[in-house]
Amino acid sequence: MTPDDFEAAVDDALNSIPADLAKAMNNVAVFIEDEYVPGPGEDPATELLGLYDGTPLTERDSWWGAGSLPDRIVIFSGPLTRMCGTREELVDEIRITVIHEVAHHFGIDDARLHELGWG
Repeated sequence: MTPDDFEAAVDDALNSIPADLAKAMNNVAVFIEDEYVPGPGEDPATELLGLYDGTPLTERDSWWGAGSLPDRIVIFSGPLTRMCGTREELVDEIRITVIHEVAHHFGIDDARLHELGWG
């Protein structure tokens, strides 16, 4: 899959989010990067498919919007591409990853996502 195809699959995944939820997303930007780079103290072999970096909507107070930078959702193409054998699997895994990270924006934690089958 080319980088443009990968980006199109991420766009398709974002477009699959129900319109009312998409409208509720607030101050969030989505990026695609090749690989996750573990931070200090993290296992250097850590691989992530996606990452939500921000303040979930459920934790924002009335002062949050005063100059806050956008939340970031990062989708990592390298691990996703390596774990999938076909384009169809890759597109499906991208969709699952995007929805998983968007759920974090709405304040849903990993335990609940696993319960719902989006782990």
